[in-house]
Parts: sequence; structure tokens; C-alpha cells
Amino acid sequence: MTAAIRLLLRLFLFAIIIVGIISVWEGTKTGKWFSLGSSGETETTHAMVLEEVQSLGKLELVRYNFKDIVEHEQILQWFPNPKAVLIVQGEAIGCIDLTKITTSDVTTESDTVVVHLPEPELCSFKIDHSKSKVYNTEYAFTEEAKLVQEAYKHAEKQIQKSALDMGILDQTKQNANLILKPVLEKISGKKVVLRYRLKATIPKPR
Repeated sequence: MTAAIRLLLRLFLFAIIIVGIISVWEGTKTGKWFSLGSSGETETTHAMVLEEVQSLGKLELVRYNFKDIVEHEQILQWFPNPKAVLIVQGEAIGCIDLTKITTSDVTTESDTVVVHLPEPELCSFKIDHSKSKVYNTEYAFTEEAKLVQEAYKHAEKQIQKSALDMGILDQTKQNANLILKPVLEKISGKKVVLRYRLKATIPKPR
């Protein structure tokens, strides 16, 4: 081995030692040790676009919570009927859309404020999938996912129907008197009377 090669090897080893010492020193100061792999840092990019802005003015006044055991069966002619059994939990919310109130809906007398409110609505009804589950399926085979999805759709429609049948809209009106009326009286300093717009029905021409 020539003297020039030995000199280059020594310089190379010396450079490695210096780099190692510097890395250990920097690692001691920052708490990170020298690593030839990942530094532990991550990088994430986003391409988010705001698609729509909606004004919200629906005052939620009552929530009905439901629990249902759903048996959904598909009737077949020649084969056993596929069936799914679900344990479903969901909710329905009654509300009043305050954005529909105009200045003409508020009238003031000597010591009384009369507010004509829009009719209450069933503003949402949905299944809580985090608390619902598939209890059992039979003869579903490759159609199991479709069968379960149909069962959930029927369960959601039943939540809507049950909430309306159980009087959620009337309960919304009652809660408006209990919750909204005291707030309006506190703000106005007057007695507040809540009324609802009359629904005119026009008979069909004969």
C-alpha cells in the first residue's frame, strides 16, 4: 500500500470520527441522537376546498332517543329467505327554524310582545352507528352487506315515523314555551306570547 493511499484512509477515518463527535454533541444538546434512518418527523399536505357556507338558525328544542330490534327479511320463492337482525339506536330532533321569522311576525302592544313562530319541524333523524350493531344474519351469503344496508335504511325511516307518531312536533311547541319564551321576556322586559302561523288549506277545484 502506497503512502498516498494510507494517507487518504487516515483522512477518511479522521473525517468519520469528527462527524461522529459532532453528531453526538448535537444529539446531547437537542435530545436527539444521530440516526441514519428516519428523524421521527412527518410531513402532511392538504388540498382542502370550502364548498358551501350555510346559515344555521334552527333552534333544537327536543330530542327523542330510540332503541329498536330490527328483523329485515327478503322474501324469495325457491330459496331460504335471507334475514338480518339488527340492534339499532338512533335519535330524532324537533326544532323551529328561526331564520323564517320576519319583522311582520313580531307585534308589540302596551306590555305584550306577540311572536308568530313557524311550524315546528323534525329537523333530523338518524341512526347512531357507533351504538348499533348487526346481531345476526341468515342465508345472506354474498348479499350480506346489501341486506344489512337495507335493514338500516328501514330502521332510519321507522325512527322518523315513530317520532312523528309519538308527537315530537307538539313536544317541540311545548318546549318552545318553556325555553324560548322566558328568554324573550328577559330580553324585551315584556310579556311574550308565542303563536304559530295558521296553515291555510285551499280546497281542490272540482
